[in-house]
Amino acid sequence: MPAGLERHLEHVFADPRLLEQALTHPSAVAQTRSPGQPAAYERLEFLGDRVLGLVVADMLLKAFPSEAEGALARRHAALVRRESVARVAEDIGLAQYLRLSKGEADSGGRTNPGLLADAGEAVIGAMFLDGGFEVAARFVRARWQPLMAESARPPKDAKTTLQEWAQGSNRGLPVYRVVATEGPPHDPTFTVAVLVDGLPPVTAHGTSKRAAEQAAAAGALEIIPK
Repeated sequence: MPAGLERHLEHVFADPRLLEQALTHPSAVAQTRSPGQPAAYERLEFLGDRVLGLVVADMLLKAFPSEAEGALARRHAALVRRESVARVAEDIGLAQYLRLSKGEADSGGRTNPGLLADAGEAVIGAMFLDGGFEVAARFVRARWQPLMAESARPPKDAKTTLQEWAQGSNRGLPVYRVVATEGPPHDPTFTVAVLVDGLPPVTAHGTSKRAAEQAAAAGALEIIPK
């Protein structure tokens, strides 16, 4: 068992198989598994994403009691996005404990932010199943409180900023189009183009459509007329 990881999590698993599953990338699971081999982390990732979202929402309501729903939603989106989960995963050294296929490891899987985020959510799901909601919530509060404290004001994402500029300049709404999807189904990379009247198309990549759209919007903001 990865005792070093359990110290970072501040939780010793009663059922070590849950943590083993949370650390198992789909690439490490053969098509026909042996009876004792853990499953991959996708189901735990699904659960952990929901637990994380709930705990962060509760943290925000308590930290900003007079803030409007829209501002809270922007804070929430920034805190639960893949980049934020990957930061926490890096902080606790999650990469060294992941079970990857040789090909995935050789291709840089341990430094892939999307992969780290997925495994990070899976670990939260595993903690929830092993110790209950409060065990998982305690970890989330401890690790996400510093992230929440980084922004005194609600963040304004790149897509929102670009939309406001485009509408204020009478250019209409930006249009986002997926122009390519590459990689395996469990770890795809999306290429998205953003089209704004009067600007050349800007393309960007991301491990989700949302991330690619945000990256494309950020690229467009860099070339708007000053």
